Amino acid sequence: QVRLMESGGGSVQPGGSLRLSCTASVHTTTSGCMAWFRQAPGQEREVVASLDYDDTKTIADSFKGRFTISTDNTGNTLVLQMNSLKPEDTAMYYCAADTRRGGRLSLTAGYYNYWGQGTQVTVSS
Repeated sequence: QVRLMESGGGSVQPGGSLRLSCTASVHTTTSGCMAWFRQAPGQEREVVASLDYDDTKTIADSFKGRFTISTDNTGNTLVLQMNSLKPEDTAMYYCAADTRRGGRLSLTAGYYNYWGQGTQVTVSS
């Protein structure tokens, strides 16, 4: 069982930055995969970025150049750095993890067995 705890959400003006963190109860970053997803009201959950066991980082096309994914020094915390935020980035952001390697499935929500409760990001002037 992997428990995930997200933090770092909040309200920010357009053009601002936020740093989301997701701490896992089990070390999965070097043996499994982790990812960030988001879901806005009335919309489907979409992938933002993933990190696989071999440190392969994948940013979904919509976020390239603005968002980056990484881990902290412990390797237990997944970090999403979000810059140049736009109002359309407003959503609930979820952390996901799995103890299996992701590969091509690391960007697929249905692949992940463990999810956090989500952290709200609101971008508004």
